[in-house]
Amino acid sequence: MEVKIEAGWKRQMEGEFQKPYFKELSNFVRGEYTSKKIFPPPKDIFNAFDFTPFEKVKVVILGQDPYHNEGQANGLCFAVGVGMALPPSLQNIFKEIEQEYGTSMQNKTGDLTPWAKQGVLLLNATLTVQAHLAGSHQNRGWEEFTDAVVAKLSDEREGLVFMLWGNYAKSKGGHIDRTKHLVLEAAHPSPFSAYNGFFGCGHFKKANEYLVAHSELPIDWL
Repeated sequence: MEVKIEAGWKRQMEGEFQKPYFKELSNFVRGEYTSKKIFPPPKDIFNAFDFTPFEKVKVVILGQDPYHNEGQANGLCFAVGVGMALPPSLQNIFKEIEQEYGTSMQNKTGDLTPWAKQGVLLLNATLTVQAHLAGSHQNRGWEEFTDAVVAKLSDEREGLVFMLWGNYAKSKGGHIDRTKHLVLEAAHPSPFSAYNGFFGCGHFKKANEYLVAHSELPIDWL
């Protein structure tokens, strides 16, 4: 299958696209889209890469699955489109930013493309999901692909910030060289765990301090 993805990413990941697991994954995903309701829309599957070219990545935020309800998933982890109700995890992410910067995020939409365009790779571990069935496309090959994405960023780039929230994201941390990147770990922002170490983590300010120290422009989280 011809993978339509930003040119820099295509060059970096070409080897993965040729592997048997990715060909099996492509066949599976194509079959799912023709027979079931799958999110996000096909054109949005690789949005995280298209909005944040390989050479422009500064920060990586790792999610797990795309949202599985109508109109939510858009290819960027934790994000939803303008006009959609904010999911609980995103509400808590905004609360943490408010706490760190003392600025209200009250009127903020769930559209995180401004972050992506500044260099924040909003990457889910699994890039597709069946409607109303969380985790339905796990263990089909997406995780192997996104592990390879994280490893490629770790190997080929320097001075990146990786935000790993929750055990699932932390498990991908084994692919990161911590001698040349900043890895920030905390509880997941879900309402079930946010009070166990996500609130008060200070990740957004810490990321910007690190970027500035490495002669990069900080991210405007607001």
